[in-house]
Amino acid sequence: MKEKDERLSFTPFAALNKMKIVRPAAPARKKSPAQLSANPISAPADEQTRKNEDAELFYREMASVQEIKEFRELDRKACKAKPRAPQPDNAMLELRRIVEGTAPIRISDTGEYVEWTSPGISREMSRRLHKGEFAVQDAIDLHGMVLEEAREAFSGFMRHALSCGYFCVKIVHGRGLRSPHGPVLKEAVKLWLSRMRGSLWAYASAKPRDGGLGATYVILRRRKLRG
Repeated sequence: MKEKDERLSFTPFAALNKMKIVRPAAPARKKSPAQLSANPISAPADEQTRKNEDAELFYREMASVQEIKEFRELDRKACKAKPRAPQPDNAMLELRRIVEGTAPIRISDTGEYVEWTSPGISREMSRRLHKGEFAVQDAIDLHGMVLEEAREAFSGFMRHALSCGYFCVKIVHGRGLRSPHGPVLKEAVKLWLSRMRGSLWAYASAKPRDGGLGATYVILRRRKLRG
């Protein structure tokens, strides 16, 4: 009877209550970049550490670099060099002298200047012509003439000059400054000369004492020219 009671009271799991159950720790989760940046303590420390490492690497790599003294001397000279003074505007100075009357006006620099040289002939010829280096053998003055009268006078004058074998002639046409229609005669003479270029070597505005922009020198093809 006693053996039966001990068999019925057998409790093999009674000691489990006294045992402490140790559960395995959960694996640590990796923090996302957003969580790392949100941490106000660890982020600046990591950034400062990285900067220190970069600085250490830089100084280690630059340890063998030597300074070039010549560059330092050039830099010192550049610092000591004085800034250049502003250069005067020569064009404005020349214009002021022209306005004051102390310098002459170059006719060749104006919009009224006339110049042409036949192809195959050096342009220096028209420049020499403008300077008055060729003797004028005959001249005609078209002032006061109406356009048709001036055209007939011009044609007759040029035919006569060619037939006489003249080399250089002068045509006075004026500048038309007082004309309400502008330089009519001057523009007409330019047109007439352009139509007879086959008989001319060159033409250019006269020098000031010979009429300047109000007159034109003309070189006729009386003989074959070279250069």
